[in-house]
Amino acid sequence: MGIDHVVVMGVSGVGKSSVGPRLASHLGWTFADADDFHPAANIAKMSAGIPLTTADRAPWLETVRAWMAEAAPGTGTVVACSALRREYRNVLSSAGSEVLFVHLHADAETLRRRMQQRDHFMPTDLLDSQIADLEPLHESETGLTVDAADDLETVLVNLFNRIDTRTTTPEMQVNA
Repeated sequence: MGIDHVVVMGVSGVGKSSVGPRLASHLGWTFADADDFHPAANIAKMSAGIPLTTADRAPWLETVRAWMAEAAPGTGTVVACSALRREYRNVLSSAGSEVLFVHLHADAETLRRRMQQRDHFMPTDLLDSQIADLEPLHESETGLTVDAADDLETVLVNLFNRIDTRTTTPEMQVNA
């Protein structure tokens, strides 16, 4: 079985919302940014510099999972979603199809600089809490980690080269 869904994951500022649409276009799949599924209460909380709890994230993750699961058969999806913890990724994995997690990773200094240069509800103050919450992909999860510290084009070329071989490969390992 090939990949039906890709979750571009990582902490704020790593490039999920830049990489995700380009990856979806490359694959000919449908894209969504999980930030668009946040309820107003979550956005208000994050805008105020208050980290979300697992309870805050649960309905949001379920909405993202439902969007993935409702995709027309044969229609792949790409979603940009922090998916910081394994338990969150387990929710997304239950979309009913094969899900590949693409963990974008960059150093904290790069992330802070990027966050300061954009207009987004997530304040830079919350980066440390996201880094603390992040659980790297486990060997049992289908995924790969991509260094996202380079410029966008370099990250995309690296990702496209790695993912093209995986979308049709039945057996996949983490960080292969």
